[in-house]
Parts: sequence; C-alpha cells; structure tokens
Amino acid sequence: MFGAFRPSSICSVGLLWKTPWRLSTTRKANARKRLKQVDAVIEAVRASGVQCSALNRALELPKEHEMPARDKYTTFSKHEKSYRKGIHKVPKWTRLTLRTNPKGF
Repeated sequence: MFGAFRPSSICSVGLLWKTPWRLSTTRKANARKRLKQVDAVIEAVRASGVQCSALNRALELPKEHEMPARDKYTTFSKHEKSYRKGIHKVPKWTRLTLRTNPKGF
C-alpha cells in the first residue's frame, strides 16, 4: 500500500481519458477540413458519371460552406437539456455523417 508499487493518483481517481466539454480551435479546423474532403470526394464521384442511390443521398446533404456553425460542431441529442451536444461527444464522430438534424433542431 505504501511501498514502491502503490497505485498512482491517476489510476485510483476518475477517468484516465477525459473529453473536454468544448472543441478546441484546432479540432474545429480539422472538422471543417474533414467536411471539405468529404465534399470533394462526393463531387469527384458525381463528376465521374457513376449513378447510385448512395450518391443521390450524399448529394442531398448540405456542403460544408452551406452549414451553419451550430450544425458543424454540434448534433441533435434527445438526452441533453438543450437537445444539442458537441460532435466530439458522439462515438466515432469522425466516421459518421452528422450533417442533418431533425426538423426544428
């Protein structure tokens, strides 16, 4: 207990991986860059002439420059008090399309 192998304060108290409640400026910039890259891929597939239902759904999504900041950095959550939560709180948020919200949110 008090010897050389006692547990550190990090291991015995709280979570090791803490998520900040607000996105940093760098993480916001990276999110915008990621949205622009997805837009570029969708445009390249559209320009190639391929037709599929997935492409049609992707073309209906708003582009990065058309999205308000609220939709870029937050998403709808029925469990939150304000019905919005930061995108970085969503598991695997870098792999999901979080561009649309229910009507009214």
